[in-house]
Amino acid sequence: MTDVTQSDDRKILELSAPKLLEGLVQQAERAGASDIHLQMRGKAADVAFRLDGVITPANELPAEVAERVFGRIKFLARLKTYQESLPQDGRIPHEELKTQNDVRVATYPTVTGEKIVLRLFNSGSAKSLDEIQFPETAGNELEKFLRRPSGLLLLTGPAGSGKTTTIYACLRRLAEVGGRHIITVEDPVEQIVPGTMQTEVNEAVGLDFARAARHLLRQDPQVLIIGEIRDEATAQLAVRAGLTGHLVISTLHAGSCRGVFERLLAMCADFSAVASAVELVLNQRLIRRLCSSCDGRGCGQCLQTGYAGRAPLVEWLRVDDAAREHVRRRELNLIAPAQTIEASARSLVNAGVTNEAEFKRIFGL
Repeated sequence: MTDVTQSDDRKILELSAPKLLEGLVQQAERAGASDIHLQMRGKAADVAFRLDGVITPANELPAEVAERVFGRIKFLARLKTYQESLPQDGRIPHEELKTQNDVRVATYPTVTGEKIVLRLFNSGSAKSLDEIQFPETAGNELEKFLRRPSGLLLLTGPAGSGKTTTIYACLRRLAEVGGRHIITVEDPVEQIVPGTMQTEVNEAVGLDFARAARHLLRQDPQVLIIGEIRDEATAQLAVRAGLTGHLVISTLHAGSCRGVFERLLAMCADFSAVASAVELVLNQRLIRRLCSSCDGRGCGQCLQTGYAGRAPLVEWLRVDDAAREHVRRRELNLIAPAQTIEASARSLVNAGVTNEAEFKRIFGL
């Protein structure tokens, strides 16, 4: 397949829209990109990949070519091809593009022309807990939690920090062990995990996280995975489920392990219930690894970035008796994780997995 990012204008003009689009997505897959950004800017459209969490320019498409590609994307995603003034969302099955991944499509009008973002969903099997390569102690704590009959695990971190990958790794481990009825509520379902009952929220018809989870508790789950705690109803339900014999895993947007309790206590008035339900908190980030092909100098394999792949940064807090008492008394300033995110990153710099420049980028230094 023609490599769109290395074709000259004449070759690009000769390609049909279907071939261009297929080549573009396949190129992104080979590079390991999570998203493709296409932005109209007058006489051309900029093409960029989100590669290891960073927007990396790839090439540009002449306007007449970009119009054909944009139209092809909308057609496959079953969107209105003539609509450019309002946002639209859709999805393209991987069979339509002859690619490995299903593609989520989001269009948006801008002052320089329409923008389309293609999110590549890995439709293959979820990573295992070993493959996500957590620090050993954090990995052991996570394994120990998954063997428990009940309790609440909360993951936090910004968008793109690996929370979903961790949840799917947990889901895969629980399914492999078997013996328990596992139900998920997700937005959206990104991977199908055999041996589980997966549900996708649909807020357009009123099926949000809280309503879905409330009804799914009547399906006799032993493990309940809630994609995100967004409101008081979902928070209270997750805490109550963790206290009543269910193993519960969810995410909550906060800046730290301590921040998780600050947010959760703001949504749940029963501090004692929160203290008793939460067993483990994980705060995640992802840091780019140096490219093994060029040792960070930049090459064709890494699109001249010097990086290829990412490693997890994790701080974690196992909620012991002392921490529970601090939560009950709302003495959150006394809660401290076993290892900070910064310490986790520094250990990878010292080991040569990444470098000082990436450390400074992650922490805004």
